[in-house]
Amino acid sequence: MTWTTLPRSEAGPLAAHAAGTGPRIVLLHGVGLRAEAWNGQIGALVRAGFKVIAPDMPGHGESPNLPDLRDLRSYADLAAACLDEPAVVVGHSMGAMIALDLVPRYPGRLRGVVALNAVYRRSAAAKERAAARVSALGGVTNPDSSQTLERWFGVAPSPERAACARWLNAVDPAGYKSAYAVFAREDGPPDAALRSLHVPALFMTGDAEPNSTPQMAHDMAALAPDGRAEIVAGAAHMMPMTHADAVSRSLVDFARECHS
Repeated sequence: MTWTTLPRSEAGPLAAHAAGTGPRIVLLHGVGLRAEAWNGQIGALVRAGFKVIAPDMPGHGESPNLPDLRDLRSYADLAAACLDEPAVVVGHSMGAMIALDLVPRYPGRLRGVVALNAVYRRSAAAKERAAARVSALGGVTNPDSSQTLERWFGVAPSPERAACARWLNAVDPAGYKSAYAVFAREDGPPDAALRSLHVPALFMTGDAEPNSTPQMAHDMAALAPDGRAEIVAGAAHMMPMTHADAVSRSLVDFARECHS
């Protein structure tokens, strides 16, 4: 798998990679990443007959940083620029939070939602760790990414680890701080929102994921009317990159079901 830079077009105020033709799938990345984090899925989805839109979060990739992004809704409303056609929306990490927030507020525009490595009711210790990371962010320079990379990949070198290191070092520091502050405050969708999801919902994570745990995925899926959980063996937080084929197969199958 290669993690080379993709071309961009405009999606409202955001930059986005677009590829393919057919029913639409929108891919939303997590904090510190960019559209290229979906390189493991874009080709498979295009070959399966879908049009893929992968925007860069504000201050990430080629999207400009934008002021006053203080809550999840503000990020979701920007991502909604990609919903000019009905779509299956797939989010990873903070992107999963955004995807789930879009469902109730943009009825008729989503055919299905996929939450990859999503948090739900963090432990007290996990909340404290996230808050401490926010407190350490100055928004002027990027923090040392070594601890983040070790959480995501361990210590062994890999192309995926190297790509994420480049992206974390290149992200706009203010954009990273704004996004991570929102991510740290959020604790997953309210139970009432999960119970009212009006589209099929797939919650996926890895069985080696310590923060977005398999139990979280099962708990969210149990509340959603048409929810299901899928756990990827051997995967941790960056499974769209490290377990690209398994994630791609599940997304293709789910998107075909939603767009049928």
